[in-house]
Amino acid sequence: MIIKSLEQLNSLSKKIGDKLEESDCIFLIGEIGVGKTTFTRFLINNLQKKEGTKTTDVLSPTFNLLYEYDLKNYKIMHYDLYRLKEEKELNNLGIFKENQKAIKIIEWPNFIKISKFEKLEIHLDYAKNENNRNLRLMGTGKWKNFE
Repeated sequence: MIIKSLEQLNSLSKKIGDKLEESDCIFLIGEIGVGKTTFTRFLINNLQKKEGTKTTDVLSPTFNLLYEYDLKNYKIMHYDLYRLKEEKELNNLGIFKENQKAIKIIEWPNFIKISKFEKLEIHLDYAKNENNRNLRLMGTGKWKNFE
């Protein structure tokens, strides 16, 4: 699908947010500046509005690796793994610990090999028109046929 505006990206984030449940995982895949953090900002802010909580700034966790957002009924963990160089560094983050019940949004999930969870991959690419993005969704579990 082609995303032609921020409003369209926001609308998609609402649709995904309506289906999200604790322990779901979203992988965001695409080049620098393609819109991964913008999508995440829309998603988290829409979930906050849905719960009636104050919307917060959602920044890229490139340097911190992780930002956490506490909502009323669950936690969102927003990871940016761009700076990881080796798979063993991923293990130190404990992203998939059994006791960690949270929605996980992961930018640059290159080293993640685990597949035992509800996962939606969002692939964003630059389109011929510089203001548009090509977007492809791939999922497992309940996300398998999501459109």
